[in-house]
Amino acid sequence: MTENRSTPFSRRTFVQGAAAASAALGATLTIPERLRAMAWSSHENADVLRIGLVGCGGRGTGAARDALRGSENVELVAMGDLFPDRLETAKTNLAKIASENAAFATKYKVTPEKSFTGFDAYKQVLASDIDLVILATPPGFRPTHLAAAVAAGKHVFTEKPVAVDPAGVRSVIATAAEAKRKGLAVVAGTQRRHDPGYRATIQRIHDGAIGHVVSGQVFWNQGGLWHAARQPQWTDAEWQIRNWLYFAWLSGDHVVEQHIHNIDVANWVMDGHPLKATGVGGRQQRTDPKYGHVFDHFAVDFEYQNGAHVLSMCRQIDGTANKVGEHFIGSAGNADPSGSIEGAKPFKFPAKTPPVNPYVQEHTDLVASIRQGKPLNELRRVAESTLTAIMAREAAYTGQEITWDALLNAAQSITPPEVAFGPMPVPPVAMPGQTKLERTWSQA
Repeated sequence: MTENRSTPFSRRTFVQGAAAASAALGATLTIPERLRAMAWSSHENADVLRIGLVGCGGRGTGAARDALRGSENVELVAMGDLFPDRLETAKTNLAKIASENAAFATKYKVTPEKSFTGFDAYKQVLASDIDLVILATPPGFRPTHLAAAVAAGKHVFTEKPVAVDPAGVRSVIATAAEAKRKGLAVVAGTQRRHDPGYRATIQRIHDGAIGHVVSGQVFWNQGGLWHAARQPQWTDAEWQIRNWLYFAWLSGDHVVEQHIHNIDVANWVMDGHPLKATGVGGRQQRTDPKYGHVFDHFAVDFEYQNGAHVLSMCRQIDGTANKVGEHFIGSAGNADPSGSIEGAKPFKFPAKTPPVNPYVQEHTDLVASIRQGKPLNELRRVAESTLTAIMAREAAYTGQEITWDALLNAAQSITPPEVAFGPMPVPPVAMPGQTKLERTWSQA
């Protein structure tokens, strides 16, 4: 096992290297058939799709498990995480599944030699003769890891969101174009896009089942989440990364990290992104410094290109009512996009036996697209949903009306230029009327 806890992560240095690697690979990777042949002839069994995992927390472990369950002739062969304990916990959990399931055991092939830690673990995983990489680190690292994966010619499953600021979104949009040029598949962890109920219902909405969509509401309201108590040996940076939910440079705040699921559904139903947003938010219950500087509630009004307004609301406050879902109203009916329509053209999605698990199905669809030579590329779409969620955050943080064009081109970069274990001040809590759209990480 390789451990590196001192090499700093630099977005600027990496992007330069990624661009050079991309240029070097470009001449041979422009045609999907050539890419597929190259990727699958580099190891002994060309029928097996070899997978690497970057980011071994709960979501990363779950994504690896779902990928192995979702398709045949796939193997998990490499894993990497910043922290050795997170890597070992993930390996233990996957090994336990393998010990109880013979079919799963044939797919779990991670050895100590292919287990990496440190800030450069993602580079080592990408260099491990893999065909596909799962990216599941805190979102602040995602633009760099996506660019690296595509530069290395790997297919990608990326967790959402794919960035935390406009600079990151612009990077991801460029990476999406490069992945398309190379014929690489990129599927995102917006699993509702792979849920049969959502797909069937939203297709009917697009076909006019509720007439013209005039308004909607999307919600993710729940209680609080986990917190890791600070240990004496942790530096500021380690404490923040281990509690990444509570720092905007790592998570984007919960409106970006979690509520993006429902916001993505809004963009899907509306068949595009909003033009502008106005909103409120704040920090009422989670005021202890252990919760970093993020808000605990948001309420935002999005205006879309057809004039329709969508209310976006999210909350993480203990003792409050839970509500997660979406609802849309049209000129001829209304819809719950997860599976039902009321109005002139009613619809109820039939229950499946067994039900389709969208967390598994997204991996099944990804692998199938690679093998069929028709790679899915969802990266531009999830980048736009990410920017929509950032729009909601910025409307609440600044107290201003935020337009799509202004945000996309904003000189905002809230990710530190370098991350290494050591001192790292916590940015102030955003104050509407004072916080500016164009700001750096130290002001985030």
